[in-house]
Amino acid sequence: MAQKISAVKGMNDIAPPASAHWEWLEETLRTLMQQYGYRNLRTPIVEPTALFVRGLGEVTDIVEKEMYSFEDRLNGEQLTLRPENTAGVVRAVIESNMLYDGGKRLYYMGPMFRHERPQRGRYRQFHQFGAEALGFAGPDVDAELIVLACDLWAKLGLKGIALEINSLGQPSERQAHRQALIAHLETQAEVLDEDARRRLHSNPLRILDTKNPAMQAVVNAAPRLMDFLGEASLTHFNRLRSLLDAHGISYTINPRLVRGMDYYNLSVFEFVTTELGSQGTVCAGGRYDGLIEQVGGKAAPAVGWALGMERILELLKEQGLLPDAPAPDAYAIVPDAGSAAQVMPVLRALRQKGVKVQMHAGTTEGMGSMKSQFKKADASGARFALIFGTDELTQGQVALKPLRGPRTEEPAGQALLPLDAVGGWAAKLLAT
Repeated sequence: MAQKISAVKGMNDIAPPASAHWEWLEETLRTLMQQYGYRNLRTPIVEPTALFVRGLGEVTDIVEKEMYSFEDRLNGEQLTLRPENTAGVVRAVIESNMLYDGGKRLYYMGPMFRHERPQRGRYRQFHQFGAEALGFAGPDVDAELIVLACDLWAKLGLKGIALEINSLGQPSERQAHRQALIAHLETQAEVLDEDARRRLHSNPLRILDTKNPAMQAVVNAAPRLMDFLGEASLTHFNRLRSLLDAHGISYTINPRLVRGMDYYNLSVFEFVTTELGSQGTVCAGGRYDGLIEQVGGKAAPAVGWALGMERILELLKEQGLLPDAPAPDAYAIVPDAGSAAQVMPVLRALRQKGVKVQMHAGTTEGMGSMKSQFKKADASGARFALIFGTDELTQGQVALKPLRGPRTEEPAGQALLPLDAVGGWAAKLLAT
């Protein structure tokens, strides 16, 4: 026997019935995006490595430690499985000249890849859904995206998701804060861990996001970026706050919220929960006005967010909000395999009328007993069994038996239906 081949660690199959939950969440997201005027963009899973190095920043954790990168055997090009998709969206927008006639609202969904230790809510292949608004400079679009996410939590029924916001200002303001931050941290060098010492002169802002308890006092005493913001940055942030207040959206200003990518400026935000342990961020984003120019396009403002599909589904499960697995309307019981030629056209006609029908399939030993077929019918979750027995078919009929209790005024027993009147009883099945 050949050796069994297993999936790559941290890259998981999504099989029924769990896949039905994914489809339901994806459809909910698509519907909400259409209500807000966002349109779908699909980008490749593989992108040039330089896109992420330039876009995310060379000294980010993603670029330094987490990317799946490789050399194309045919031409030597350096390629990477996308670790996130904002940079890919920006590349596509530039390449297609999408902003020639004004701003665009876009959304995407799909797998991302990061080489990290798999744990609850964090996988090497994970799935993101993102919303991006490119070409719009005002805080009204920042607010729109935050409100959109809040509407999603309401549609899904999720509770206990808190919003944290901050402003990173503009590059010159961050540079002034950076110098003050480095000076502060240098006086506390003996407290800094290895990661912080490595980042001290390359990306000190990320040190503020440390989870190391031994460094919390140093971080809490660090200069606040908010104190370095100029009038325009503060105005943008305060207008965003006013718009959130007008919507009745609660938030906390978190001065240590910096995000993991270098491309952010002005507004940044995270939606967090305490119900998923250490993986508490379920949706995050912000403004990235410099990224389009950084990747090679004409300068244009942009803002967006991404949510982790696995984490949202885990939170829905935690709160008991996942829907029941979908079930067929009817299960077709076919005692005699020789009847298939007569039965299958009837089932096809039912499906064309919109009825979901699952047909019992035979084996090399035959179709199985009526008892075993009824067990399969019940396990399928179908509301009705359609019994295509020899006697019924001889009379040009099919027996209809409720499986989930009476849903109409008809008796709970079997009813005989004419095979040549599929349209009539198809409508009846759908109405119950």
